[in-house]
Amino acid sequence: MEISGKIKVIYPTKEVSDTFKKRELVVTTEEQYQQHILIDFIQEKCSVLDSYKVGDAVNVSVNVRGKEYTNKNGEVSYFNQLQGWKIEKTDSAISS
Repeated sequence: MEISGKIKVIYPTKEVSDTFKKRELVVTTEEQYQQHILIDFIQEKCSVLDSYKVGDAVNVSVNVRGKEYTNKNGEVSYFNQLQGWKIEKTDSAISS
């Protein structure tokens, strides 16, 4: 799956544990009703974002991940995550 738009935010890498790190990116879609999409890059993919900056037009390839969580009361919740694995700059120039 691909998400296209402009980079709104690139967060620094977070060391979640000794063996796990992630870096978050927000991409704003360029459609009538813009969406601000949070995408996680994990482990060695964190450094993929080093050559990008806010405002860059990009296509981001993502995998959709889902998790099930059961709290201490036995209630089950579900969470979704977009996990980026590839990002490319695009030319978003529009001809008039």
